[in-house]
Amino acid sequence: MVQYASRALDFSFAALSDVTRRGIIDQLGRADSSITSLAEEFGMTLTGMKKHVQVLERAGLVVTRKFGRVRICRLGKQGLQREAEWIEAHRKLFEERFDALDEIISEMKQEKSDGSAS
Repeated sequence: MVQYASRALDFSFAALSDVTRRGIIDQLGRADSSITSLAEEFGMTLTGMKKHVQVLERAGLVVTRKFGRVRICRLGKQGLQREAEWIEAHRKLFEERFDALDEIISEMKQEKSDGSAS
């Protein structure tokens, strides 16, 4: 099978496929937070939250920093730029295909109306 996407996009989209991880991104968009606070907010164990944060870190969407015994999470600097560019390129492809399909349908309707007018 041919693979077109980069490994980084694979990690990003895999990370974003989970509702909890998207919620973490939303929360960190409002303010940096400790893993403990995130775990409490999402009603999960500290171990469970650490696993979610690790997935987000591997994708580059979140960075953590340890201050004493507390690990603080914040959004990664790159954000979702790479992912947005990929989505936009593919959105344009879909749009072009749908525009071409609309044109074909219009031509078919025109031919049908021309044929029934004769």
